[in-house]
Amino acid sequence: MKKLHLILLGVAVLIAVVFLSFSSERMRSWQSGYLRVSSPALQAGSAISGQVAKLQKGLKTLDQLEEENAVLTAQNNELRAASQLSGDLASENQRLRSALDYRERSAFKLLPAQIMSRDASSWWNTVKINRGFAQGVDAAQPVLTAEGLVGRTTTVSKDISIILLLTDENCQVAARVEGTNEQGILSGQRVAGNASPELVLNFLNRDANLQPGMKVFTAGVSGAVFPAGILLGVIKEFRARELDGQAIVEPAADFARLEDVFVVLGSK
Repeated sequence: MKKLHLILLGVAVLIAVVFLSFSSERMRSWQSGYLRVSSPALQAGSAISGQVAKLQKGLKTLDQLEEENAVLTAQNNELRAASQLSGDLASENQRLRSALDYRERSAFKLLPAQIMSRDASSWWNTVKINRGFAQGVDAAQPVLTAEGLVGRTTTVSKDISIILLLTDENCQVAARVEGTNEQGILSGQRVAGNASPELVLNFLNRDANLQPGMKVFTAGVSGAVFPAGILLGVIKEFRARELDGQAIVEPAADFARLEDVFVVLGSK
C-alpha cells in the first residue's frame, strides 16, 4: 500500500515537472486550445442559464394572475355598462324626440304623461299616470301614444289618474276600416294564458271584404269620448259569422311596453 502511494506521488511530481518545464508561450497555446474545445459547451451553458433566469423573472404567481384577471374582468364589466348606458341614452333621446315631434304635429292639444305603475293582476286592463286634475286632466279623456290609441281616463285625482286600456273588454270604441264603409265596435278580448289580449271589431257586415293590413281608426261618433281619426290598429283576420262579421285587430300601440303617453285635452 505504501509502495502504491509512492508510485502515485512520483507520477504527480513528474507531471508537475513537465508542466513547469513548459514555456509561458506554450502554456498560453495549450490554454487557448482548451478554450476552443470547451467554448461551445460553455456558451450553451451560459445561454441556458440566461434563458432560465429570464423565464424565472417572467413567471408570475397564481395570486398575481388571479388579481390581474379580476382587474381585467372589472374593467370589462365597466366598459359593457358604459356601452349599454350609451345605447340606452341614445334610445331614450330618440324616443323623446319622436314623442315631441308627434306632439307638435298632432291636431290635438296633448298633455305628456308617464306610466307610474302597472298591477300584475290587471296588466292589460289599467295603468296609472303621473297627471291629474291639477294638470287639467278630467275623466273620460282619450290617452294615446305616437303609435295609436291607448285608452281613456277613468278615476282622476290631483296628480294621478287611472287609464282604462284599450285591451280591456270594457273599453269600447266606435271604429271604421280605412278605405271601406265598414264600421263597428272595437274592444279588448281576453285570451288563454298570459298572452296579450286581442282586439276585436264586431258588428261588421258578414260579407265585408276586409284584408289583413287594412288600418282601423276611431270613427268619431257624435258625443263619443274618442275623436275621429286616431289609429287603433290593423286587420289581422276577418271572420264571417252567422249574423255579422268580426275582425281581429293588431293594436297599433305596444301595450306590453307602455312608458310615455299623451292625454288628449282637446283640439288645438
